[in-house]
Amino acid sequence: MEPDSKHLVASASVGAAGLVLVGVICVLAARPALATAQFAKDTGKSCGACHTATAGGGPLTPFGKKFHDNGDKLP
Repeated sequence: MEPDSKHLVASASVGAAGLVLVGVICVLAARPALATAQFAKDTGKSCGACHTATAGGGPLTPFGKKFHDNGDKLP
């Protein structure tokens, strides 16, 4: 026995509503980045001094963790 078209449409509608809900949650939960290239300019350190990615972003290096734990002040 094949599912009827009403059930297929209802299933598709629920799936689409779920995707929209996930999208809305992602938009509302997004926060601006706190780090800026200005820190690198002010201190003469590269973004890679604090981040594992040399261009900045991603997990912190041990220095970056120390900087963060020190209230975002140079140790």
